[in-house]
Amino acid sequence: MKLNQIRDNKGARKQSMRVSRGVGSGKGRTGGRGFKGQKSRTGVSIKGFEGGQMPVYRRLPKRGFNNAFRLSFVEINLGTIQKAIDANVLDAAQEINGISLMEAGLIKHVKDGVRLLGTGTLTSKATIRVAGASKAAQAAVEKVGGQLILEPKKATVLEKGVKTSKKEPKKVVKKSK
Repeated sequence: MKLNQIRDNKGARKQSMRVSRGVGSGKGRTGGRGFKGQKSRTGVSIKGFEGGQMPVYRRLPKRGFNNAFRLSFVEINLGTIQKAIDANVLDAAQEINGISLMEAGLIKHVKDGVRLLGTGTLTSKATIRVAGASKAAQAAVEKVGGQLILEPKKATVLEKGVKTSKKEPKKVVKKSK
């Protein structure tokens, strides 16, 4: 087999329909939009419109709450760290933190910090700096003689009564006549 002979399987890639390209194309003239009316025009968005009836997205109640200040942690297991140490991807003599885990390819991004979980076993003595850890992970690191440094990141929530960084309004001085 040669590189110029490589092809996709038959039917693996379906070509998209090219609308409004003549009557012979099968979707010519009106381009599958029908005749006249609001839906035949461009720039129209009436999805969710039910002809004056109260739409379903307004009939149903809103549920839940999305916290804008919620922290998102990347989770990693002790067994994964030990495998990386055994494969010489991570150095147990150096401090293991979010950046070193990212450089080793164990996590894609640090987000708001790394949380250490206790699945697997740790046999190497190592210093690990993370945002959080489970009790099992803490016990496993201390059992081997390693050190676990916790640096929890706090959410940035405005406290009551504390002014934000808005500029003070300028005082207008009225001139007397």
